[in-house]
Amino acid sequence: MVYLKFFFLVLRLSFLFWSLTGTRCFLRRNDIDIWGQDKDTDCLFSIYTNHGHMKNEIFPSNLDKKLTTKNIHLIFSLYFALENINKDTHILPNISLLVKVECNLLDDWRMNSLSTRIGEFLPNYYCINQRRYLIVLTGPIWLSSAMLGPLLYITNRPEIYYGPFHPILSSREQFPNLYQMAPKDTALALAMVSLVVYFRWNWVGAIISDDDLGLQFLFELRRETHKNSVCLAFVHIIVEDKILFQKNANIFYNEIITSSARVVIIYGDKDSHLQLNLRLYRLVNVQRIWVTTSEWDLIKHNERFLLDSFFGTFTFLPHFSELSGFTTFIETIDPSKYTNPFALAKLWWIYFNCSTNSFNLMKIKNSSTDKLYIWLLKHKFEMSVGGTGYVLYNTVHAVAHALHEMLLQEGHTWPNYSGERLEFDSWQVVNFLKTIQFINPIGKQVNMNLKENQDMKYDIHYTMDFLPYHGLKVKIGKFSKHLLHSQQFHVSEEIIKWNIDLRKIPPSICSVPCSPGFRKSPHQGKAVCCFDCTPCPENEISNMTGMDQCVKCLDDQYANPGRNRCLKKVVTFLGYEDLSGMSLACLAVCFSLLTAGILGVFLKHKDTPTVKANNRDLSYVLLISLIFCFLCSLLFIGKPNIITCLMQQTIFAIVFTVAASTVLAKTITVVLAFKVTTPGRRMRRLLVSGAPNFIIPICTMIQLILCGIWLGTSPPFVDVDIHIEKDHILIVCNKGSITAFYCVLGYLGSIALGSFTVAFLARNLPDTFNEAKYLTFSMLVFCSVWITFLPVYHSTKGKAMVGVEVFCILVSSAGLLLCIFAPKCFIILLRPERNSLKNYRNVHYKIENTH
Repeated sequence: MVYLKFFFLVLRLSFLFWSLTGTRCFLRRNDIDIWGQDKDTDCLFSIYTNHGHMKNEIFPSNLDKKLTTKNIHLIFSLYFALENINKDTHILPNISLLVKVECNLLDDWRMNSLSTRIGEFLPNYYCINQRRYLIVLTGPIWLSSAMLGPLLYITNRPEIYYGPFHPILSSREQFPNLYQMAPKDTALALAMVSLVVYFRWNWVGAIISDDDLGLQFLFELRRETHKNSVCLAFVHIIVEDKILFQKNANIFYNEIITSSARVVIIYGDKDSHLQLNLRLYRLVNVQRIWVTTSEWDLIKHNERFLLDSFFGTFTFLPHFSELSGFTTFIETIDPSKYTNPFALAKLWWIYFNCSTNSFNLMKIKNSSTDKLYIWLLKHKFEMSVGGTGYVLYNTVHAVAHALHEMLLQEGHTWPNYSGERLEFDSWQVVNFLKTIQFINPIGKQVNMNLKENQDMKYDIHYTMDFLPYHGLKVKIGKFSKHLLHSQQFHVSEEIIKWNIDLRKIPPSICSVPCSPGFRKSPHQGKAVCCFDCTPCPENEISNMTGMDQCVKCLDDQYANPGRNRCLKKVVTFLGYEDLSGMSLACLAVCFSLLTAGILGVFLKHKDTPTVKANNRDLSYVLLISLIFCFLCSLLFIGKPNIITCLMQQTIFAIVFTVAASTVLAKTITVVLAFKVTTPGRRMRRLLVSGAPNFIIPICTMIQLILCGIWLGTSPPFVDVDIHIEKDHILIVCNKGSITAFYCVLGYLGSIALGSFTVAFLARNLPDTFNEAKYLTFSMLVFCSVWITFLPVYHSTKGKAMVGVEVFCILVSSAGLLLCIFAPKCFIILLRPERNSLKNYRNVHYKIENTH
C-alpha cells in the first residue's frame, strides 16, 4: 500500500523534460504483479480519415483491461501523434486522422474460431459499418504482423510494421503488402563489442536464441570480437525444441558457472525458451554482468527483475528524441476513468534531474529508504515516449506527410466521400511514403528511404539495484555507427565517476594482461585471449600493457632491467679515468722506473763480477727493452685513434721480440761459456766473436717483416662495437687481420719457447754466477703468462679484453725483470761480499782457458 501511495503521488507531480545533453536517470518500480506486465502484446492500429476536425476517443470501451503497461505507453504515443497532426493547420487542413485500436488479437483468435468471426476480426474492412481503412499499423511483435499479413493481402491493404526490424518481414514474396519502419539493426554487435573494449574486457559469454535474428547477430558478434581481440568464452544457442532444451540446460548451466567470464551478452526473443533459461540462472543466483537489448529491458518475474544482478545490467536501446508536449498530454488524462487507476503508475519510466551537484549532496547507496523517498519527491519528474513509441510517432507523421504530399500533387482530383467519411487510395499513399522526407515536430529529420536511413543509433543504459523492488537506470553513453571510428562510441566519464562506481565492476578476462616487460605467449589450441606472460628477450622491450610482441631496441640503445624502456648506450673504452685503466698505467710507470733504476745500478757496478760475468751488454739491452715493454702498455690505455691502433701491436711485438731474443742470446752465451772447454774448438770462436749477439737483430728483423706484411695487408683500425656489452658502445682497436696477429704472437712465443728450452738444459751448469736458473724461471713465467692469456682473452668482453692484454704485458715483463735481475740486485746491493773476485775464480779460469 505504501508503494501505491508513493506512485499515486508521483503521478500528481508536474512532469518536466530533462535536457538531452544532461545526465538522465530512470527509476522503475518493480511491481509485484506478474511478469506479463512487461510483455509486448500485439496492437493493431487501423488509420482512417474523416472530413473536418475530429478528436480521437481515448481507450473506448475501457480497453485498458487487456493491456500491459507497455501497450498503454504505445497507445498514448499514437494518440499524441494524431492530436498533433489534427491540430496542425499546415498538414491535412480540414482532414482528421482517426484510429481504431485493437490489441491482443492473437490471443482472441486462439480462443475463437476464425471461420465463425472472420468478419469481425478482419482488420482492413470492417463489415459491420463498411469502413475501409487507409492503412494498418501492426506491431510491436513481429509474429502478429506476420500472421496478419495474409489477411491484409486478401483485402489488398498495406501494412506498416512499427516494431523492431525483422528480416523475415522483408520478404516481398511472403509479405508483399508490408513495409517496415525501423531501420535494419546492423550495428548492435559492434556497439556491444565497443562497450566490452571500453571496459577492457576480453573474455565474454553469449546466450543467443536459435532463430534467424539470433544466428545473424552471432555471426556479426564473432566478426567484431575477432577484429577487437575479444574472445567468446562460451556460446549458448537456446533452441525451441523442449527435449533439446532440457538436454542442454545442465550443460549450459555448468559451463556458465565454471567459466571465468564475468560478462554475458544476451540476444533473442524474450518470449522464447531463452527466458526460461535466464529464470534458472536467476533462481540459482548466477551473478554476471549482463549486456542486452531493449527486449530484456527490466523484465520482471516473481517480484524480481529477471536480469537482477549485483554487478548491474547494460542495455542498448534504440535512440529516440524526447517529444515536446508529451508530458502535458499525459497530464490531461484522468486515470479515474479507467478500471485500474494505477495502470499509468505501473507504466512509466520515471525520470528525475540527477545532476552531479544534486548527487554530491548525498550518497545513494549509503542512504536510508526514507531519505531516498524524501530526496526523490524534491525533484520534478517526467515521462518518456520510449523507443518503439518514438518509431510509432514518426510512422503516424510519415503517413500524414505522405497523404498530404499526394493531395498536393493530385489536387485536381478530390476523393469520393459520403458525408464526413473520406476514402483514399492506400497504395498511392504508400508510394509517397517510401520516399518521403520531413522534419518532425521536435525538429528531427525523418527519412523513409530505407537505403539512405541506415544510421542506427543506440543509447547505452546501466541498471542497478536502487531500493527494494526498484531499479535505477542511468544513461551512460551512446553509439552511432556512421560517425568516425573514434567518435562512434561515447561514455560520459562524469557518470562513470558517479556513485555507481562502474570502474569497480570486476574484470572479465581469460588471462591477466601482461605488464610492461612481458609479452603474450598464447596457449596452443586455445583462444587468443588465454595466454601466459613471457619476459622479453635480451635487448627487447614492451612498454605497454598487453603487448603481443616485444620491440627490439636500436643498435645504440639497450633494454633496462625491467625490459620496459630503451636506454641510450654509454660510449666507453679503457681510459685513464677508470680505476682499472689508472691502476694499469701506474703499474706500467712504476715498473718502467724500477727497470730504469736497475739499469742505473748495473751501470754503476758495471765492473763487478756479477754484472760482468753474465754479459753486461746483453743485460743493458734487456733492461732497455723491458723499459719499452712496460711503456708500450700505455698505448692500450685511453681513447683509441688511428695512430695508437697502428702502434699498439707493432711496438708491442717488436719490443717483446727484442726482449725475448736478448734472453735467448744470454742463454746461448751461458751454454757456450760452460760447454766450450777445449781451446781451438769452433764454439770457442763463436763465443769470442760475439756471434750470439746477432740473434737479437736477426729475430727482430723477422718480426719487423711480419709486422710490415700485417700493416700492408690488413692493418689495425678504430672500431665501434655495440654488441659486446649491452649497455655500452665500446671503442676499441680492431686488429684487422687476426691471422697476422696470431702469426706475430706465435713467432714471439717460439722465441720464448726456444729461450726456455736452452735455459732449461743449462740450468744445472756449475758456477757461482751462473744465471741459467734465473733465465729458465723467467721464461717459464713468460710462457705461462702468454699461454694463459689466450683463453682468458677470448672469454672476456669489452674493455676487459684490453685490460687483460695490458695486464699480460706488465706481468710477463715484470716476470723477466724480477726473475733475472732481482737476485743480482740483491747480491750487488745487500750482499756485496758475494760479489767478489774470489767467488768468481772458477768462472774466470774457464774463460781464460777459452782464450
